[in-house]
Amino acid sequence: MSPFVAEFFGTCLLIIFGCGVVAGVILKGTKSENSGWLVITVGWGLAVAFGVYVAGQVSGAHLNPAVTVALASADKFPWKEVPSYLMAQLLGAFTGAVVTWLYYLPHWQATPEMATKLAVFSTGPAIRKPFSNLLSEILGTAVLLTGIMAIGINHFADGLNPLVVGLLVVAIGISLGGTTGYAINPARDLGPRLAHFILPIAGKGSSDWSYAWIPVVGPLLGGILGIHAYQAITTGECTLWFWIAIGLTCLVTGLAYGKENRL
Repeated sequence: MSPFVAEFFGTCLLIIFGCGVVAGVILKGTKSENSGWLVITVGWGLAVAFGVYVAGQVSGAHLNPAVTVALASADKFPWKEVPSYLMAQLLGAFTGAVVTWLYYLPHWQATPEMATKLAVFSTGPAIRKPFSNLLSEILGTAVLLTGIMAIGINHFADGLNPLVVGLLVVAIGISLGGTTGYAINPARDLGPRLAHFILPIAGKGSSDWSYAWIPVVGPLLGGILGIHAYQAITTGECTLWFWIAIGLTCLVTGLAYGKENRL
């Protein structure tokens, strides 16, 4: 496989398993209906782990634009390859969402709630507050990148790293996922949201584009903050990117706070 194909298939599998577990838990008439948040968080963690197994040896298994951009900002990945990785991740996420829709085809008609159908594809806030929602995505993704960097300096048995990364995602979901559904990955949210918008899903309703910027901008900023915060802690050096990320975070969260207080 080429890196593009590896990122595509890895992200596609990630979404099939991830959106698939959400569909099984919240759509009407499935055998796993109402099995709960813990099942969803474990399912997403395993989705990440097996996505990494698919792509890791070829592309490094970013599967997440926030990871790709953060690594590039830290000079750990070439900027010239960033566009192709982002495209592969977005296409893979979209395709995985289409597969999920087909797999659960009879259950869309059986589920009357429009918000439930959208929740299979994309994240949404428990309490809609732009400042708090954005902050959740920034901090959650910062924790993800900090954890990935910390995992990278440890030595595990061959083949164990993807499972450890999956456990990190489970931990984030259990501890930090209750506010926004922890997108922590722009492709994970935007690709399936596009699929929801395009697909002929029975009684689907709105794709909630007014919220869609938060799970894209938040993870991108959080990823850069996380990787450079880790480097600052471990090396004692604060890079220019770290200060740029802090400045952008202050700007964007300030705008979100202003929007929140005008609502």
